[in-house]
Amino acid sequence: MLHINDLTLRVQGDPLLEGAAMAVHKGERVGLVGRNGAGKTTLLRLVAGAVQPDEGSVSLARNIRVGWLPQEAPGGEESLLETVLAADQERASLLTELDETSNPERIAYIHERLVDIEADSAPARAARILAGLGFDETAQGRACAVFSGGWRMRIALAALLFSKPDLMLLDEPTNHLDLEATLWFEGYLRAYPGAFLLVSHERSLLNRVVNRIVHLSNCKLRSYTGNYEQFERARREQQRLQSALHAKQQAERRHMQAFIDRFRYKASKARQAQSRLKALERMEPIAPLATERGVTFAFPSPRPLAPPILTLEKAAVGYADGNPILRDLDIRIDMDDRIALLGANGNGKSTLARLLAAKLKPMAGSMTSSPKLAVGYFSQDQAESLDFDASPLSHLEKLMPNEPETRLRAQLGRFGFGADRADVAAGKLSGGEKARLLFALVSRAAPQLLILDEPTNHLDIDSRQALIQALGAFEGAVVLVSHDPHLVQLIADRLWLVADGTVRPFDGDMEDYRRHVTEQRRMERERAGQDREAPPKESGNRKRKRQEAARQREANSALRRTIQTTEKKVDQLTTELKSLEAALADPTLYDGEAAAMTELQTRHAELRAALATAEEQWLNAQAAYEAALAPKP
Repeated sequence: MLHINDLTLRVQGDPLLEGAAMAVHKGERVGLVGRNGAGKTTLLRLVAGAVQPDEGSVSLARNIRVGWLPQEAPGGEESLLETVLAADQERASLLTELDETSNPERIAYIHERLVDIEADSAPARAARILAGLGFDETAQGRACAVFSGGWRMRIALAALLFSKPDLMLLDEPTNHLDLEATLWFEGYLRAYPGAFLLVSHERSLLNRVVNRIVHLSNCKLRSYTGNYEQFERARREQQRLQSALHAKQQAERRHMQAFIDRFRYKASKARQAQSRLKALERMEPIAPLATERGVTFAFPSPRPLAPPILTLEKAAVGYADGNPILRDLDIRIDMDDRIALLGANGNGKSTLARLLAAKLKPMAGSMTSSPKLAVGYFSQDQAESLDFDASPLSHLEKLMPNEPETRLRAQLGRFGFGADRADVAAGKLSGGEKARLLFALVSRAAPQLLILDEPTNHLDIDSRQALIQALGAFEGAVVLVSHDPHLVQLIADRLWLVADGTVRPFDGDMEDYRRHVTEQRRMERERAGQDREAPPKESGNRKRKRQEAARQREANSALRRTIQTTEKKVDQLTTELKSLEAALADPTLYDGEAAAMTELQTRHAELRAALATAEEQWLNAQAAYEAALAPKP
């Protein structure tokens, strides 16, 4: 399906890929992993044809449809449902042609092709995908332009999934999803019949949906069978063996070199020394294990406070329109709490996080906190407020003007900013580095409470693991909103469900929550009647025209199935009748018992009658089908 051969790509003279090779076969589910900046997105762009290699080739099998999530999200006046339906270009083209053509043969072909591609069920399929990604029926009828960038990327993802390409290229598709949509997307990928190449930093997703991992490191691609955990085990074993072989070879080289140095100038040992010298020169060196620079996270230790550090009593919270989003909030947080907020996007998780961070005030009830409480609030949209011309050190200096530079650099060092990166302009930092800068800024005052709203976007797997370890060692409280099930599972010891306008404890773990989400979606489908695959409502003449066309296509499809069935029956009866007539023509038949001859003659009469009935059914169905396809006056 896809073959990458001896691929080399240079960026500003430096190799990003060098002699890279891999293949993706039909139906394979491949996870592409590697550190941020290794070239994963560029590799997808090469496969999609958006970038050309300096050397080597990317070849695709004939008639393979490749689907690639675009960098620019849709933003026109078309509704979400219309945008997703338009992604199936063949269906859209056939429906347009059906409205315009009067050629009976072409109309017949279009009807047959629409049945083959299941065009009638397309609106229901598109609606289900949009619902899975968090768009209710009302939202599906709105224009794309009214949604924010993150939601529009969801629309683009829905369009890609609906188009069902033979090979999907997915670059961090869950970055704009909440946990519930991520769980739905995971299930969708597990059932996807085609192949996909998935770039993701989410362990849970890579463990559950892929059957092969391709690791991009040091400009090379290396393939491992299995999911991410199996890849990690295989890679650790590979690294252990490489280190052992390198150490063994180095010991052997030292031993040979010592012999050469000692005896090369002694006549009695000169020949042996020369032999070892040649062997040393011929020895193919085993490279030492290449160690990639690790990322560190370390939150400063807060001063302890007496519990509780924050309480809400009968509180309500909302925005300027005066309508509360959440009500009846009775919450207590202590310094040893690790809380994850669950619930679909729009239910109020970020609103609650902003209330706890004192970015919003209660509309009713009360919020009480310790007078010495310091809160560190992390949100991805804070990256937009960074001064892209200022360095990480300059950002800290503005917030902590009275602190010595050594302390500022020490705080940056907690999050992986050494001397070489602390003075680089923020605009030149990668997405992961910007996220680490935000961690350094929000934790500068050693907060007792960390509120983290989607902290893992743009962090690679190693950085996420470093964050998990740092949060595990953190001595204060954590309130977490994340679409990464792995992070939630390892950090949170309490789960709060934000739903139905309030917050309540969720009794269970992440596997229980997966089952809860699945059951909720099943119940919603039943209430909405989606199990009947009813198409979404349309209006006016176009609605009636589409409904009539759908009924006609279904009727034509039934006639065509009848024609096919009766044709097979006619063929079967004709074959059996010929065989029977050959037996009746055998003269020896009449020398035997009369009962056998009588049985064959009876069967012959039955077959002739059945054949006549089948031929009449076939003729009637054929005539009805031709009449249905004839142009209407």
